[in-house]
Amino acid sequence: MNDETTRAQRSRPADPGVVIVGAGFAGLEVAKELGRAGIGVTVVDRENHHLFQPLLYQVATAGLSAADIAEPIRKVLRGHDSVQVLLGRVDGIDTAARRLRLGDGSNLPYEVLVLAAGAVDSHFGHDEWKPHLLGLKSLANAQAMRSRVLLAFEQAERSVDPAEQQRLMTIAIVGGGPTGVELAGSLAELCRHTLADDFRNIAPEHARIMLIEAGPRLLAGFSQEASRYAETRLRKLGVEVLTDTAVEDVREGEIRIDGRSVAVGHTLWAAGVAASPLAAMLGAETDKAGRVLVDETLAVPGLPGVYALGDLAHCPGPDGKPVPGLAQVAKQQGRHLGRGLVRHIRDGAPLEPFRYRGRGNTAIVGRNAAVFEQGRLKVRGWFAWFAWVVIHVYLLVGFQNRVRVSVQWLWRYVTYERGARLVTEKDRPRG
Repeated sequence: MNDETTRAQRSRPADPGVVIVGAGFAGLEVAKELGRAGIGVTVVDRENHHLFQPLLYQVATAGLSAADIAEPIRKVLRGHDSVQVLLGRVDGIDTAARRLRLGDGSNLPYEVLVLAAGAVDSHFGHDEWKPHLLGLKSLANAQAMRSRVLLAFEQAERSVDPAEQQRLMTIAIVGGGPTGVELAGSLAELCRHTLADDFRNIAPEHARIMLIEAGPRLLAGFSQEASRYAETRLRKLGVEVLTDTAVEDVREGEIRIDGRSVAVGHTLWAAGVAASPLAAMLGAETDKAGRVLVDETLAVPGLPGVYALGDLAHCPGPDGKPVPGLAQVAKQQGRHLGRGLVRHIRDGAPLEPFRYRGRGNTAIVGRNAAVFEQGRLKVRGWFAWFAWVVIHVYLLVGFQNRVRVSVQWLWRYVTYERGARLVTEKDRPRG
């Protein structure tokens, strides 16, 4: 009888009083806190998995497989009976009627709405570039990037034209932030170690990898010393670092910079992000990146019961500047808002201001090379690299993923091998 009762309770839809859009770091933390309190929650996401975005570049460079950095949302939240998960796309938000319009035409009412849908690539107004670029905001993007880069080497192996071989083995990466730096370093190691002995007619170790940054230095959010260290390490890996260099045009097989055209196999985009289009659906005030302006409690001014957090929100820090778009920020915001909503819903307690507690910034440059900075503490080299490994393994969702990624990284460290290099028929572009 107890088992039947439990199954009945699990089968009942959760009260849609609180609706969370997005199951990233922020959305999951809110759902967990409310779920622990037994408060009815509906989580809506267009994917059925939670994605660890900081490691997408490793999927793109064959270091990890898709399953290593993703976890089914239902599995993550299945221990909370009051939480319901819906796979769907939000096409509209009616804040007056307090309901969402989903992609299948149905409506989802809410009393409290939490938007945590993350960010998308921004091409700075050049939407015509999009067909010729590969971004890094989803598993599909990362897998497409990996497949096309590997297929470019396969095409170069078959070509008898040296110029065409060189073009196919030229990869331009736009953006010198952490994602661009990590992507460039990982691609350089893939070419110079993993692929070096796999081909007969080409030399992958001589592939040209260009890292293009419009600003004066790499890793603008870090110190000058970290920027110089990252550039030096990348150059030792054979990466061509171009700072103060703006992209003027991107076409198929070509990128134009500083008034000259460079023939490339692929252009990879790591330059800028904008808030999810859901931010604009609110009709609230946004910043230049499309992020919703929120107050210190993460509430959207003028829209009672609506909150925004993570990469979708412009949340002011103590210095007045928006807090950075990092996984640790999203987790802290989600945990803070979730606990605050529990007290507010149960006791009517007012929400408290969010205060971000920085745990440092880190970026990996290559094997045994990384930068880690927290306040006055600035570490570079092997210790920073080890800290990066520990932090990212800790942030992964799911014990199984942590073990699997740790074992794969250890194996790759010892052998330089990367096992996620399979390209199937469906991965190949038409023609």
